[in-house]
Amino acid sequence: MRILLVEDDPDLGPAIAKALRAENCAVDLVPSGIDGAHLGDTETYDAALLDLGLPDLDGAAILKEWREAGRTLPVLILTARDGWSDKVAGFKAGADDFMTKPFRVEELVMRLRAIVRRASGHAATRIECGPLTFDSQSGQFELDGFPVRLTAFEWRVLSALILSREVVIDRLTLLERVYEGDADNDSNSLEVIIGRLRKKIGARLIETARGRGYRLTAATE
Repeated sequence: MRILLVEDDPDLGPAIAKALRAENCAVDLVPSGIDGAHLGDTETYDAALLDLGLPDLDGAAILKEWREAGRTLPVLILTARDGWSDKVAGFKAGADDFMTKPFRVEELVMRLRAIVRRASGHAATRIECGPLTFDSQSGQFELDGFPVRLTAFEWRVLSALILSREVVIDRLTLLERVYEGDADNDSNSLEVIIGRLRKKIGARLIETARGRGYRLTAATE
């Protein structure tokens, strides 16, 4: 998953980013509401974690602008405010979930995965594509019932492919997932990762759409 984290707390923001990266997420951490609003408008994310109490631009105002502009990415609000009126304001602005500080980062990760599953139409935690299965709650891949050992880069690419199975994902999007938004890295590295994945799960499961990108497919022919 590629996550936008808009949090100005100098301790909490990096701690959340570290926990998400340990779960193989690509994270863009920004402490500024203005910068966060811009990234949400111009980049592609699987979800956003948005602090309400930002110093330069209120989180609810950012979210309202995103929704009015048609941005549908799932958003989990983070706030030190525990009043019911603040929660109502957050949900009215278009939040998918709400967590009050302090909280356990482990719970944050689970709830983040849950809103991404719902937004992707995957209410069930297990997603299948032929012999390949992905448990989106644990993050574990299985092939014919056996666990698949993956590097962090391989996991990011394969999770993006299985969440959009049977659909071609362009190379730029996959590169951004791998390198946390920096697509200027050597594009040949994506071919290397795809090659390693094909050895681990079978070459036929990952199709190359020439000049476009890659697709995970259950088709055998």
